[in-house]
Amino acid sequence: MKKIGLIGGMSWESSTEYYRLINKKVKAELGGLHSAECIMYSVDFEEIEHYQKAGEWNKAGSRLAEAASSLERAGADFIVLCTNTMHKVIELIEAEVNIPILHIAEATATELKKFNIRKVGLLGTSYTMEQDFYISKIEESEIQVVTPSQSKRNKINEIIFNELCLGEIRVEAREYFKKAIEELAENGAEGIILGCTEIGQLIKQKDCMLPIFDTTIIHATESVNWALKK
Repeated sequence: MKKIGLIGGMSWESSTEYYRLINKKVKAELGGLHSAECIMYSVDFEEIEHYQKAGEWNKAGSRLAEAASSLERAGADFIVLCTNTMHKVIELIEAEVNIPILHIAEATATELKKFNIRKVGLLGTSYTMEQDFYISKIEESEIQVVTPSQSKRNKINEIIFNELCLGEIRVEAREYFKKAIEELAENGAEGIILGCTEIGQLIKQKDCMLPIFDTTIIHATESVNWALKK
């Protein structure tokens, strides 16, 4: 079994879910008392979020590169960046390590192709929904990406940072996300990417008339596949 290096804390709410899913998958695959060989470096999200808001992405990238280097020195065989948004700086991180990084959007695109999805709705932070670093990875697989209206993107971003990252799950937020999903369906989406690792706390398949693709589940599952050389 390869050793997984997890960069977590963005937010720690979703990092705990990564740990649970990874170990559950290893147990399912190997049985008995098996659990994952993994190391987590959990950053202070307040610092990272400050860099995001200020547009200081190079500083954020340097901070995460330090974390990745620490994991490599500790014996990790590959890196899992437990966040969608911070894949914006993945190239800065890759430049500082000699081990591979499992890209969350590439893993998601592979999963979408299994279901023959040609047009998909994307929910996430404003950075993920509006900037090219994430959408381009999905569209490389010839899958069109659509996002909610500007006003809905703003509100979704607000809910993510002010509620979900703090572990607050509100019925009103779930209803708002469901309306955004309905809008995406009206615009031709055949599935929905939960493109923020916290959204899965709020939205489940029963809340959506379209198939959902929870990036936390997809990323964690693929990390186990890598660890077990599948």
